[in-house]
Amino acid sequence: MNLVVMMSMDGLAWRGFGCTIFILHFVFVCHFLLLQPLVSASDTEAGNAAELFERASQSIKLKRYSDALDDLNAAIEADPSLSEAYIRRASILRQLCRYDESEKSYKKFLELKPGHLTAEKELSQLHQAQSALDTALTLLDSGDYAKSLEYVDKVVLVFSPACSEAKLLRVKLLLAVKDYSAVISETGYILKEDENNLEALLLRGRAYYYLADHDVATKHYQKGLRLDPEHSQLKKAYFGLKNLLKKTKNAEDNASKGKLRVAVEDYRAALALDPHHLAHNVHLHLGLCKVLVKLGRGKDALTSCNEALNIDGELLEALVQRGEAKLIVEDWEGAVEDLKSAAEKSPQSLLQSCMFSGNKTDQYCLQGQHSAGYEYPGSIDEGREGFEDE
Repeated sequence: MNLVVMMSMDGLAWRGFGCTIFILHFVFVCHFLLLQPLVSASDTEAGNAAELFERASQSIKLKRYSDALDDLNAAIEADPSLSEAYIRRASILRQLCRYDESEKSYKKFLELKPGHLTAEKELSQLHQAQSALDTALTLLDSGDYAKSLEYVDKVVLVFSPACSEAKLLRVKLLLAVKDYSAVISETGYILKEDENNLEALLLRGRAYYYLADHDVATKHYQKGLRLDPEHSQLKKAYFGLKNLLKKTKNAEDNASKGKLRVAVEDYRAALALDPHHLAHNVHLHLGLCKVLVKLGRGKDALTSCNEALNIDGELLEALVQRGEAKLIVEDWEGAVEDLKSAAEKSPQSLLQSCMFSGNKTDQYCLQGQHSAGYEYPGSIDEGREGFEDE
């Protein structure tokens, strides 16, 4: 009986021992099959995050901000505790003036690193740049271009130097203050980074347009329209220029054909298209003045010549034409004064103008030359014949 009990107890012990071994073996297997891969994955992700962060740093040095942001986002996804990735991402977004996204990234970094002085300073700069950009846009709308430009240059582009919106705003302001050379220069930098930037093509084309370099302006408009045929501002600029050149040619052709009254209407129609296009309009005003002088409409001719001289005070031909217009309205002293001024600027040019003017003008041409201290050796008729013989 005792022997049976002992054997039964030994059996239970062996069974318990076997269960224990089985359980320990199970735990050991689970550790290697389940926990170890998780630890390895964690180590791998941390390694990947560090590698992505380093690659982002290299992209930043090359100013490839889009690539850098992609890598930083991937690094944060791989290791959400990588604090440096948050501040680096926030800094890039601030420079690109993506202010809302940047602020979120700064705040996430400060959650991980409370009281970090550099992050707090950059967050303050972000708020300054954002406020300055809003103010600059408001000043643009109100027409205070100089003040708006000051906010862009001294605040926005200091804290957000890669901000495309601010760069284009600066170009618009330069165009508004008629600094066309600066517009061409600034848009050149923008197009070097992105040759298909439609806004830059439009603004650069407008700068050439207002410098009266219409061929180059047309090329910029056409390139933009090839990229986006339905771009409303490019279409307006392109067809507006074509219309201006067409009306100008009509006016000049009718004037040369002797259709003077038709030419007057054509010149006025061309001038009405863009009163701000001074570099081109100066020639339209002069052409109109000439036609009006030929029609004997002295008062109207005076107005047109004055407009041309207001744009370019050194325009000799406009000065001579105004002198002739003053003769028509019998402002003899004024005529002599204008012709005298013309003689002082270019005696030979005045002489040639006098030689082909009507007889009524001859005596005032001579008076103008004499007043300026210039004498032609011979009569006007002799000079005219000499030029005709040539």
